[in-house]
Amino acid sequence: MIAPRVTPGLPADDARNLARSLQDSDDITVFVDGTVHRLPNEARDAVVDLLARLSRGETVTVSSVEEMLTTSQAAELAGISHTYLRNMTDRGEIPVEYRGTHRRIRQAAIIAWLETQKKRQQAEASAGAEESTDSHS
Repeated sequence: MIAPRVTPGLPADDARNLARSLQDSDDITVFVDGTVHRLPNEARDAVVDLLARLSRGETVTVSSVEEMLTTSQAAELAGISHTYLRNMTDRGEIPVEYRGTHRRIRQAAIIAWLETQKKRQQAEASAGAEESTDSHS
């Protein structure tokens, strides 16, 4: 996860100009490398909120929130049984956090595990193909 970024409030003149620009406007257009991007509603709302806070001279912190999954959600995402997943967390193969007595697993941990499985399968397939080629020589 990326560390939070803290941006101090804008100077008064800049804050007033930004506040004036935001009045009665919901059209937020972003230019990235000279290319225009129209933001989807959720992103637009987040950007407008950020800009509104800056326009009031507030210091703003931007950070990410990593999604935590229940063991059932994580098992479904991984395509494995709930019991198998719990056994993997017990063995420490997938990190788990506890909220009271309930296990929670970071979505990123499941995605990383899936990537590891995919690489392992590709390596096994390559090894099998080499053995097949060697036996026909």
